Parts: sequence; structure tokens; C-alpha cells
Amino acid sequence: MKQYVIDELKPEEVAKILSYLENHCDQGGLQNIFWLEIPEKMLSGVQAGHTSCGPHCSAVEVHSDKVIFELLVRGRKKIRCECVGYATPSQRDFIIDFADTLLITALSDA
Repeated sequence: MKQYVIDELKPEEVAKILSYLENHCDQGGLQNIFWLEIPEKMLSGVQAGHTSCGPHCSAVEVHSDKVIFELLVRGRKKIRCECVGYATPSQRDFIIDFADTLLITALSDA
């Protein structure tokens, strides 16, 4: 799995990251799992054509000392479909930019 990982986080940093994600992402079905929605204009042709699978998202996992951003884009309504795939360069940039913004914003006073 391709991932963007931010590790060596302190408990107080993880708490701030969780708070940020709760306000900016959809909560997943499991604790500390969030869905970062990929903007429609960034969807690949196949993903854009699969509106019934959407919204298309990247999973964000928060652990006790790290946060993991999956570089896999999937539809939230289907587990297996041809529209699931690794992030395109623009999708990858969006995910990493979101991670950077999260760190700057949530941890600015850490």
C-alpha cells in the first residue's frame, strides 16, 4: 500500500490532529479512521464516471504516535470496483497538501 506517514507524534499532537480531522473529514466506521474526499475536478475519468460509487476518498488513519494518509482513492459505496486505484499525481498532491495544512494548522501552537 502506498502511504504518506507522519510519525513520532506526541499524545497532545495526536489529540489536536484528531480534532482537526473531526472538523474537516467524514468519520469512518471505525474509531480514528477518517475519509478525505477528493474534489470532483480531480477525479480520474473512470472515477468521474462512477458517480454511484462516490464520493471518492482517501482514508486517514490516526494511531497513538502517527497519522497515515492512504494514497489509494476509493469510492465509499463499493469496496471493489475499477474506479479504485492509487492516487493520480494531482490527487496525491491534494492529499499531501491536506496533510501539510493539518500539521501547520493543528500543531501551530504545539
